[in-house]
Amino acid sequence: MSLGRIGQMIVGYARTSTLDQTAGLDAQLRDLRSAGCEKVFNEQVSSVSDTRVELERAIDFIREGDVLVVTKLDRLARSVSDALVLERRIAAKGAALRVLTGGLDTTTATGRLLFGVLASIAQFEREVMLERQREGIAAAKAAGKYKGRTPTVRRQLAEIRRLKADGLSNAAIARQLGCHRSNVARVLRAAPAPKIAEAAD
Repeated sequence: MSLGRIGQMIVGYARTSTLDQTAGLDAQLRDLRSAGCEKVFNEQVSSVSDTRVELERAIDFIREGDVLVVTKLDRLARSVSDALVLERRIAAKGAALRVLTGGLDTTTATGRLLFGVLASIAQFEREVMLERQREGIAAAKAAGKYKGRTPTVRRQLAEIRRLKADGLSNAAIARQLGCHRSNVARVLRAAPAPKIAEAAD
């Protein structure tokens, strides 16, 4: 049985964005060990990546009473809203989050208060963004300039067929229409070009 499974275990997570940031990763690992982490998960992947395998493993590993430690908040999350989602996932397991730089620690009342403040700020920013969006749409409608969403790829079927008939590849069509080539292929599969009727003898 690994140390710390009876009672609290301090678990670390380290991340750098690219494979050549070895020194930065080493520094994080050193700081996490100094903070008492008994097990450390680490990876070299961009924070905007949809797949952060080691972070998911770390969250899956922690148990009630454990603490997940990172050196800086941006090593854990890609945005404030992302940080809040991750903190809720950690809390749902009965564990806590500790950030070494800035002293953010949800095992303390102050740390929990700071996360509450972050949540309020994130909600406020979203509401402001939506309000500005609504005002912009209303102003565009009043000026007769609002046309709604741009046509989807499916609505551009005739143009896709024409370009395909001209000999363009799916990738070239996608570039011309400003969409992904997989969308072009999907539309063509769903609505293949009509066959030309054979002339009667």
